[in-house]
Amino acid sequence: MTKPDESLLALIDQLAALLDRTELTELEVQVGSTGLVLRKPSALAPSMPAAVAVPGTAAHGSDVPAATPAPAVDAGPPARPAVMAPLSGIWYGAPAPGSAPYVSLGGEVAVGQVIGLIEAMKLFNEIKSDKAGRVMKINAEDGKLVRAKQPLIEVDPL
Repeated sequence: MTKPDESLLALIDQLAALLDRTELTELEVQVGSTGLVLRKPSALAPSMPAAVAVPGTAAHGSDVPAATPAPAVDAGPPARPAVMAPLSGIWYGAPAPGSAPYVSLGGEVAVGQVIGLIEAMKLFNEIKSDKAGRVMKINAEDGKLVRAKQPLIEVDPL
């Protein structure tokens, strides 16, 4: 991932944190032809997914499908050691649709082992485990948005 991509993702995380700290329900940013709309879940109808604009696309009036929001994450830390997402993006637990997942529940994971992919800025980033142990819980859902510092998998150390 290039430095500008990292800076943009960091900015998006900062904007999301700002939105969480305020009474605002929606934050829209438009720079040239790139648009981004962040909404709190409370601002959405129960069946409406959160809108995530892709750079280079219009935020409104386009046929770009919206990403669904990430599942709610407990406010407290995970019960076990967890591998955290290093960046925000769309999570994929397998190298390709229909192929075996990188890790499975009850399986073992080693430090440095690829556990999944996060797609951000049209780039697929391999996510490697910084923990070793048995996979006790997989928190990330395939094809769903994960945020930086969100627990992806929880492990029991061996």
